[in-house]
Amino acid sequence: MTPETDAGPRPAPATGVPGRRPASPRRRAVRRFVPPQHGAWAMLLLPWLAGVLTTGFRWPHLPLLVAWISGYLLSYYLLLAVKTRRPGRVRAQLTVYAIPAVLLGGLVVAAVPSLLWYAPGYALLLAVNAGYAARRDERALLNDLASVVQSCLMVFVCATIAHVPPAGVTAVFAVLLAYFTGTVLYVKTMIRERGSVAYRRASVVFHLFAAVGLLVLKPIVGAVFLLLLARAWALPGRRLKPLHVGVIEIGASLLVLLAATVG
Repeated sequence: MTPETDAGPRPAPATGVPGRRPASPRRRAVRRFVPPQHGAWAMLLLPWLAGVLTTGFRWPHLPLLVAWISGYLLSYYLLLAVKTRRPGRVRAQLTVYAIPAVLLGGLVVAAVPSLLWYAPGYALLLAVNAGYAARRDERALLNDLASVVQSCLMVFVCATIAHVPPAGVTAVFAVLLAYFTGTVLYVKTMIRERGSVAYRRASVVFHLFAAVGLLVLKPIVGAVFLLLLARAWALPGRRLKPLHVGVIEIGASLLVLLAATVG
């Protein structure tokens, strides 16, 4: 928002919010077709990057990424339709994202048919999301954890494309699963469950056990989790804006990615 250039008061614009200019058509289009779920991008990109960096890039990984992102966007608006019981309001979004998700997803499966073995697992986890959406309780912890597992399974999908056995990426999967699970607990203590002693204790205890376990298995990852433990203990209760919480998590996710894929 730019500062006013004249000295006198300016009449409020037609947005109904004093001093705020109406959004441009491009910004309105972005808001309509891009969910305001900024944390989801790390959950989408980190497992794909970790899988590719660990197993080596193969050409199906690229259409997989586009299909994966399109599939997430499709599922977001599909679950929104389930929640609101008004699918007509998101018909355009469903159409836009279904096309690349189906076409590119089909291309990847055609190249690596064994990927179909993951379909039942993803269907079950998506059913959990749909159940919570129907109850309008999508912020429930179990629902968040179902989304975390969906995300982390992408490590195995990338490995299957590269013809690497699951054992070759199990450690990376476990690191990302621990990171995102801990982050779900930590972010709740910072935003929606701010002030909850139970969530804060759960977050700190989880990070403590994860850090100790990973220090034994892979010291460099364990060291990163000690930093995550410090932020889980020290930051709740401080008046940080969601933007600041997000910026901290960007740095944390990059550290986790580097530690999980090095060596």
